[in-house]
Amino acid sequence: MVGHIRQVANPGDYFTFDLIGEPLLIVRGDDSVLRAFYNVCRHRAGNPAVGCGNRKLFRCGYHGWTYRLDGALLVTPEFDGVEHFDPKEHGLAPVQVEEWFNLVFVNLDPGAAPLAEFLGELPAQAEKFDFRRMKFSERRTYEMKCNWKTYVDNYLEGYHLPSVHPSLIANSTTVVHRETYQQHVRQWSPIRGAQPGDSTPRRYQQVGDDLTADYFWMFPNWMLNCYPDNVSLNIILPLGPERTLGIFEWYLPEKNLGSEAARKSVDFSEEVQIEDTAICEIVQKNLHSRSYHSGRYSVKQERGCTRFIGCIGADAGELAALST
Repeated sequence: MVGHIRQVANPGDYFTFDLIGEPLLIVRGDDSVLRAFYNVCRHRAGNPAVGCGNRKLFRCGYHGWTYRLDGALLVTPEFDGVEHFDPKEHGLAPVQVEEWFNLVFVNLDPGAAPLAEFLGELPAQAEKFDFRRMKFSERRTYEMKCNWKTYVDNYLEGYHLPSVHPSLIANSTTVVHRETYQQHVRQWSPIRGAQPGDSTPRRYQQVGDDLTADYFWMFPNWMLNCYPDNVSLNIILPLGPERTLGIFEWYLPEKNLGSEAARKSVDFSEEVQIEDTAICEIVQKNLHSRSYHSGRYSVKQERGCTRFIGCIGADAGELAALST
């Protein structure tokens, strides 16, 4: 998951993205088709595009090779006389790209299965939150002194909620339901609404059978945090063995943009993120202790962690040892 459709809403809109060392270019063509390419000039490996914006053509800043929005090579300055050179064979190298829920996905494997097959049951589970109609509100980034897997492990269990997130517990029930699937984990909890005589501040005054907070993690590194009035998107990018960048974006109904409700949504998420960062950095430091090798997982609370390990390649014997 590399971006949101708002970044490439109109013909000529584009953005660049670095995916584990691979420079990518995502663009909306003149024909309104969404495409993705390696952001690498086919001549001497310069960058055809920088940053984001709207362009009619992409011109490499190294030697001026110029490409159309569909990736075709258009201009090669001072290349007259070069033998056995066919411009049609030197367009930008394509990358698989698809959209879902207004999110943009790429896959570096040209033979990969369609995105819908990979997402499995997730689309049906997330549809009730009407994310497509929500508008971008705010983006924040967090650099954390921990391995990206340490952060994902923490996200995938509710065991730490009473100790680390008292405000989160105050606004949802202590019952956290956890469902694991082939490529994702769903955690959800009924919303705790205001009760008669209750002095505890609540984000939601009314509750109903369908009012839940749902937290989706999709392998390998992105999450959707879905509430009745907002959805936040997290992308977790490794910067090094013990450095991780968290990209957080908040989306709300258009009528709530700039409102007090919008500010409270971001403030609430920010509080939770600061708490998570603190505990993940402590854990990362302590993983180096000579006293620690690996811990045992709670069957009830940490099933999501074992699903994560399964996705990144642990064998069945290792999973059984961790969770029994």
